[in-house]
Amino acid sequence: MAKYRLVLLRHGEGAWNKENRFCSWVDQKLSSDGIKEAQNCGKHLKALGFEFDLVFTSVLSRSIQTAWLILEEMGQEWVPIQSSWRLNERHYGALIGLNRAEMALNHGEEQVKIWRRSYDVTPPPIAESHPYYEEIYNDRRYKCSDVSQDNLPKAESLKDVLDRLLPYWNEKIVPELKSGKMILISAHGNSSRALLKHLEGISDEDIINVTLPTGVPVLLELDENLHPLGPHQFLGDQEAIQAAIKKVEDQGKVKSAEKKWWKSC
Repeated sequence: MAKYRLVLLRHGEGAWNKENRFCSWVDQKLSSDGIKEAQNCGKHLKALGFEFDLVFTSVLSRSIQTAWLILEEMGQEWVPIQSSWRLNERHYGALIGLNRAEMALNHGEEQVKIWRRSYDVTPPPIAESHPYYEEIYNDRRYKCSDVSQDNLPKAESLKDVLDRLLPYWNEKIVPELKSGKMILISAHGNSSRALLKHLEGISDEDIINVTLPTGVPVLLELDENLHPLGPHQFLGDQEAIQAAIKKVEDQGKVKSAEKKWWKSC
């Protein structure tokens, strides 16, 4: 019998997810498909009987919007939400805004997979000349964070994400969980992967193969020491979820038409 249960998810599809671009800390709203994903997630969680007491999100709109839509579908709009930059997506530095498939064509699929999925490889840092630098670092939401804007990351590995996430997990989320509250975390692909790595003890080598699709809730059942009683469970149509996972994994690959053109040159 689980002592604690926690639901974790990557936000619904955003506009740049649809365009296959590194979104990272650029603030994007959900796409029309992402809105449907969040609503369907809420309907499914309601059908399963989940009742949340508290929701945690990042400070990025796609994370917050997903939480709003889920709670609305569940008839639980009153549930309080707490937001922190420490649950933000991984900072992809100079890669922000770039198309993953085009990068695979230029740098190779393996290199893009390392940038996207590895544990301790950090991409090149964002420079002040980057087209999205001012938009990110002049954003008012970071003036309210628990670190100065000068100390916000300029690029992160997954290890860096875990390092900045753990204090928030230990100091804010764990006490609420241990008080008996049912928690929903609406976060991002990499902040969710980092938390799964921590809770499930996933190795540095194996985390590269952990993929989370957008808008799919993940259930974790934990013992009194917050150790998992089994592997995380994707909630929903398993065939559709596996197809969604493959879609995410294929984002870092060269498109077949481009591959054929490249070989013909």
